[in-house]
Amino acid sequence: MYEWNFEFLWEYRSLFATGLLYTLGYTAMCIGLGLLFGLIAGMGQLSRFGVVRWPMKGYVELFRSTPVLVQIIWFYYALPVLLGIEMSPAMAAILALSLYGGAFYSEIIRGGIISIEVGQSEAARALGMTRFQIMRRVVLPQALRRMTPPLLNQSIMQLKNTSLVSIVALPDLVYQAQAVVHETYRPLETYTLIALIYLAVLVPATSLIKRLERRADTL
Repeated sequence: MYEWNFEFLWEYRSLFATGLLYTLGYTAMCIGLGLLFGLIAGMGQLSRFGVVRWPMKGYVELFRSTPVLVQIIWFYYALPVLLGIEMSPAMAAILALSLYGGAFYSEIIRGGIISIEVGQSEAARALGMTRFQIMRRVVLPQALRRMTPPLLNQSIMQLKNTSLVSIVALPDLVYQAQAVVHETYRPLETYTLIALIYLAVLVPATSLIKRLERRADTL
């Protein structure tokens, strides 16, 4: 019968703390870049010009329809060969995760914008507002309230997806756990601790999102 022992993990607390910092750092960068890519793609899909709209749709379908793990591996091994440039593991992983997240962010942004009643835009146009003014003053303030909960949910997915960066040897939580397991041969305790760390980060974030969703429903 297996005997659990978590005491040895205290010796590796600095490794786990470093892994958590890297995980949160990668998450912040992927969320920031992902929102930027998502905003560009979401607005691009709403463009009247096909030369803008169709490439954005193609980008979204490409990244939503392929596994993110495959994308990370492809960006790290294939993209440098095709472009003839050197790409660090961090750059490849962050770029892949950001573009992947951006594809989902774009659909949330596009859906939030088109959910606003057309009559409001028509009324603003009748008052002499330009398309930019209508978007900034009428559509986006209302759409943002509807988009916030799903955007935060997707951001949580981005945090969980960062666990895949260990495949290219980036020192996140999972990579540090692998190092500890290779040294101690105690995978059950090590990965249990990693799961608990993710829970400690994600449960409060999930509770906050549920609170925001309830608040959005009352508006």
